[in-house]
Amino acid sequence: MEEDIGKKLVQALKDPNSINSQESIAKAMELTKAYAGSGSATHFSTVTKLFYDLFEMFETGKDPRIK
Repeated sequence: MEEDIGKKLVQALKDPNSINSQESIAKAMELTKAYAGSGSATHFSTVTKLFYDLFEMFETGKDPRIK
C-alpha cells in the first residue's frame, strides 16, 4: 500500500495538469506549510514526513499512523 501512495505522489507531481490527486496535494501542502511556518518543526525530515502522511491520509481516507 505504501508503495502505491508513493507512486501516486510521484505521478501527481510529474503531471500537475492531471486532476488525480491534485486536491490531496493541495491540502497536504497547505497544512505542511502552516506547520513548517509555525516554528514547531525541529528538523527538516519532520516536514517531509508530515507532507507524505497528510497526502496518504487525503488519498486513502485512513489514518497513516495506524499500520
